[in-house]
Formats: sequence, C-alpha cells, structure tokens
Amino acid sequence: MSGNLGPRLLWHIMHLILSIWYIVLRTVNEFESFLISSGYLKRYRALDISKVQYLAVVVDSEEARQTLKVFKLLQWLAAIGLEKICLYDKEGVLKKSKEDLALWLKSVKASKETANEPLPGKKNMDLEVISFADGKHAIAKAANYLLEKHYLSAKTEKTNLTESDMTDALEAIGLTGMGVQTSDPDLMLIYGPARCHLGFPAWRIRYTEIVHMGPLKSMKFGALIKAFYRFTMVHQNYGT
Repeated sequence: MSGNLGPRLLWHIMHLILSIWYIVLRTVNEFESFLISSGYLKRYRALDISKVQYLAVVVDSEEARQTLKVFKLLQWLAAIGLEKICLYDKEGVLKKSKEDLALWLKSVKASKETANEPLPGKKNMDLEVISFADGKHAIAKAANYLLEKHYLSAKTEKTNLTESDMTDALEAIGLTGMGVQTSDPDLMLIYGPARCHLGFPAWRIRYTEIVHMGPLKSMKFGALIKAFYRFTMVHQNYGT
C-alpha cells in the first residue's frame, strides 16, 4: 500500500494540473469568442469568406438531435455568407429532418425579404445532407467496378490501383446522379466529443482542412468566425 502511494499521488497531481489548465484554456477561449462576437478585435472584422466555397459540417449523431442548435448554426453560417454547405452525421439523424431544415431556411429568407433586410449571400444556401450510409453504398459500388475492370477481365497482368483509378470508378458509377458533390469541401467543422470525421466519405476530403469545434451545445459565434479567419490565413500547397 505504501509503495503505491507515491504513483497515485503523482497521478492525482498531474490530473489536477491538467484540469486547471483546461479550465483556464476554456475560459480564455470563451472570453476571446465574446470579444470577436462583439467586434472588439479588429482583425476579425474584415473576413474574406470567398475562400470557403464549400463547407462541410460534421455533427455527432447524439448532438444532431438538438435541432434548434443545428438551426442556429445554419443561421450563423448564412449570416457569415456561406452558400454551399454539406451537413453530415453518421446515423442519418440530420437526413430525417432535412425537410424541416429546408423549410426553416426558406422561412428565414422570407422573413428577411419581408423586413427588407439584405441577404448576406448572393444566392440561396445550397444545403446537402448525407450520412454514413451514402458513403458506404458508394464505396461498395466503386469496389465492384474496380474488381470487374482490373481483376475479372481477360488481362493477365494485374496492376496496382491508384488514386486516379478510384476517381474514375467514382465517376463511372454516377455519384453525381446520387446527389453527391464532386468537389472537395474547402473546410470541415466537427461538432462533437470525437476529434475525427466520424465516417465522412474519405474521397471527398482529400484536400480539406479539418477543425474540431467542440460540443454542439457549447458552440460560439466568435469561435466560428475565428475558425474561418484562421483558414483564410493558411497558405495551401497542392501537389501533383
């Protein structure tokens, strides 16, 4: 018992230090978010959102049931000026409320037009809602296509598959006809406890910047602005 006392005490001390550090960090981030939302930080005022032509938003399926929070997030994105957005959750919770989301967006647009308020974007918001099932079915069809073309054909020599082969397979099975966008999102925002894309189709995020935003219930407008600002400041190099 006395031999285990030292390591246990050290573990509790380290746990206390980390807990205090995360509390301080969260307090600083919330204060910074307040300053950004209030317009006190000048560098965030002139935000060039043109670099984010296509935004992906990944939401944990449990948190995706917070419909009002999702509505609020879409309202913020519309106010910032985003016009092309892909919403994703693994279990398809958002797909079940897709019609409600579309009706809500129309009602927001109608209310602004009635009040003679200028809309932030030049076009209506293009909203796509997908789940893990969309990517699963697509990759199964692409795999069958590659199998028939490269391994079940009369060719004697079997070549290694490349990224271009996968791209050709996805185009050949007609993903554009399934409602899947061909372009990669410029930026992906992840809301939830996990720091991963939660099964978002991997071939659609080859050149996508990914930012973890924390739980949906504690989302902040200032944090959203900060994420976009940081993205616009990044210089991206694309290989051939």
